[in-house]
Amino acid sequence: MRVLHYLECASLLERSGISTAAEQQRTAVERVAGGSESESDGGRDGADPGPESDSRPTIELVTDPWDGSPRSLLSRLRRGESPVIDYDVAHCHAIGPGSVAVARHATRTGRPLILHAHVTREDFRESFRLSNALSRPLGRYLRRFYSQADLVLCPSEQTKRHLEAYPVDAPIESLTNGVDRDSLAGHERFRDPARKRYDLEGPVVFALGNVFERKGLSTFCRLARQTPYEFVWFGPYDDGIRASRTVEYWTANPPENVTFTGWIEDKRRAFGAGDVFCFPTHAENQGIAVLEAMACGKPVVLRDLPVFEEFYTHGVDCLKCQTEREFREAIERLVADPDLRARLGANARQTAHRHALERVGERLLPIYCRVMRHQTT
Repeated sequence: MRVLHYLECASLLERSGISTAAEQQRTAVERVAGGSESESDGGRDGADPGPESDSRPTIELVTDPWDGSPRSLLSRLRRGESPVIDYDVAHCHAIGPGSVAVARHATRTGRPLILHAHVTREDFRESFRLSNALSRPLGRYLRRFYSQADLVLCPSEQTKRHLEAYPVDAPIESLTNGVDRDSLAGHERFRDPARKRYDLEGPVVFALGNVFERKGLSTFCRLARQTPYEFVWFGPYDDGIRASRTVEYWTANPPENVTFTGWIEDKRRAFGAGDVFCFPTHAENQGIAVLEAMACGKPVVLRDLPVFEEFYTHGVDCLKCQTEREFREAIERLVADPDLRARLGANARQTAHRHALERVGERLLPIYCRVMRHQTT
């Protein structure tokens, strides 16, 4: 079975959770099915997608839907030939023109189409300049775009409820983004170098990911003002026309104990340097960084959101808060109580284990087979 596992504008989305989720799914499928990712080769390799010794299908993942160079694509179009490679299932992770073209091709040629709903109207708000104003028309677009799929996959039941409310007229299933624990291995050895690089001492409260107000930026900075600890946000932020006024303000005028590192090449620096992961986000489809922090055994402090009720338990593998006072008290408890940090961290590792990529792959393989069977019946 050849699966077109497509993320358009991959280089532009490299620093996003969408890119991480798509890459993790490819890894998950390869680990479970023993397939291999490849760029477009203009057609099949001639192998039949028959069952392997363990009765699993052989999966070939391709990431580039376009058959040939730009010049050859134009030539094929002039001859009335399809510029799209041959594939059995299309699985798209973005919502732009490239994904629209692949979706139309799949629909026109009768091939199964899976659209992955990493983007919703709700999590688009408070991200970039004008994102709030654009969220309403975006919701209308997403309703039409996702409704053409044979199956919509999304990271959580909360996201599924959002999509059903639009309403999206297609079957919808939730599938965890998972966590790549191998990519975090050895984070401990980054502790001293990272703390030295960013001039950090004592307890470090940290966050990881793109710096958005939706992620709880203002709460993060106000909490820093109320405590004596170092606060560090590891991740890129916009300072140009796309940046929201809130991001511009806080990154230009951070509290004395707040550091914005910008893009970091290796996320293990964040998990090595940090002691308490603080994630006061206002809206999430799942939150990969939370699972990564848990996989590293870090105590996690979360905003008490419905989406987190699906995955995490207050007092067992995390502490959940609603007000800034509760966040401050939770952070102070964790800093003062090493036994609590250790207990929450150990339980968090077990939670992250339930989202291992092998489990993601075990879900994705039968999904691909199911949509194939459904399309042929």
